[in-house]
Amino acid sequence: MTPKRTFRAALLVATALAAGCVGPDYERPAAPAVTAYSPEAQPADTAATDVPGGEAQHFETGRDIPAEWWALFGSEPLTALVKQALTANPNVVAAQKAMKVAEENVAAQQGYFAPTITGSENSVRSKASLTTPQSADSSSSSLVSNLHTAQLSMSYTPDVWGANWRQVENLEAQTEAQKFQLEAAYLTLAANVVVAAVNEASLRGQIKATAEIIAVERQLLDILRRQNGLGQIAAADVVAQEAAVAQAEQTLPPLQKQLEQQRDALTALLGRLPSEVTAETFDLAALHLPQDLPVSLPSKLVEQRPDIRQAEANLHAASALVGVAVAARLPLINLTADMGSAASYGTGKGGLFTPGMGFWTLAGSLTQPLFDGGTLMHKERAARAALEQADAQYRAAVITAFQNVADSLSALRQDAEALRAAATTEQKASESLKITQRQLELGAISYPMLLNAQQTELQARVALVQAQANRLSDTAALFQALGGGWWNRAASAE
Repeated sequence: MTPKRTFRAALLVATALAAGCVGPDYERPAAPAVTAYSPEAQPADTAATDVPGGEAQHFETGRDIPAEWWALFGSEPLTALVKQALTANPNVVAAQKAMKVAEENVAAQQGYFAPTITGSENSVRSKASLTTPQSADSSSSSLVSNLHTAQLSMSYTPDVWGANWRQVENLEAQTEAQKFQLEAAYLTLAANVVVAAVNEASLRGQIKATAEIIAVERQLLDILRRQNGLGQIAAADVVAQEAAVAQAEQTLPPLQKQLEQQRDALTALLGRLPSEVTAETFDLAALHLPQDLPVSLPSKLVEQRPDIRQAEANLHAASALVGVAVAARLPLINLTADMGSAASYGTGKGGLFTPGMGFWTLAGSLTQPLFDGGTLMHKERAARAALEQADAQYRAAVITAFQNVADSLSALRQDAEALRAAATTEQKASESLKITQRQLELGAISYPMLLNAQQTELQARVALVQAQANRLSDTAALFQALGGGWWNRAASAE
């Protein structure tokens, strides 16, 4: 058998030995064996209230989630801003590049399955000294020599124990983790834009309600001043109303500040500077409350939540590293080969590949760690501990996900009840204020009773706006808790 055939056979044998990989073979964790998100039965519908945003919401178990779930809020400006954020937000761009890095690392590691071949060409021109014995009778021209060498070198480490397979498996799992980290970034960003729009609408509603109350109190102040001029009420009542107007006006600047900061936050989500604020504005009347809400089956949630899938990929990556650590303690085979041609003085480079000028070498080595002070053993133990850590982190991610869904479902039920109570309170407070104002004009009650009625009305109107906004925000939180429908993105793009 020729040396080339011998070397080729050795490669085939070494590759065949790599059929079995050391370390544990990864198995996906089973979904939790539960059928509900809470111990009590989930009502099919929430309460309804006869106010804007008070429609009943219906929970549909097992219904799929659209990829562009934010469109269910019925606002084209909101949909447009979400799409802008998903393409321009720098955090999303960073996540995309991190995934690209992971993909390239996989491709780089796969290159170790193939031999490494390098080529080299060396040219050496030298002159011997006249003082050397062998050159004493030589002419000066014969003291100069040339050596040209062209060579190919190959090195190959057969993946006998599957160490490289496990390394590739680890990097592929890391790529999977980066993929779902990107999906989580998309989902979080979309939810943040929706919530930012809802918060802006809520603040505008609170500012509007406060401004209307201030206008009413100023009208009442004019009435009290006229009555004081006629001697019907004491000056102390006028001063008290002036203080009430000032107190109501004092609540406006903090709301305006929050609104400006909310606008800045929304602009940042779009990947813009504060001076590049978007022209779109939001109020509660322009946002539709989604009424038919999907509720994924618990067995499906582990497939849909990006953070769970990322934790699972991290678990897979840790499992593969155990195999890498085990393989490091086993014998390592390395094969090398060199072949080329050398031409000396008189032949020049043109004679490199003439008969008789070629050379080759074949070499193989087997290396077995014998003593390393326990380093490799402890690295393997560390890898196994990291696997157990990743398993615990996966289980924690599952628990958190189920908690998020349970909290969102509970919040939506309670939000509907809170809105009903807030609407009733606002209605009764408004009626009470009108009656109190009329009674004060007739002199039937004292002024402190009016102040109480005014404060109750202001608080009730602001609470109603907040209750309407809470239903919208917690609806967005439910879509986020369920995973956001990323798995339907390809279908929605067709």
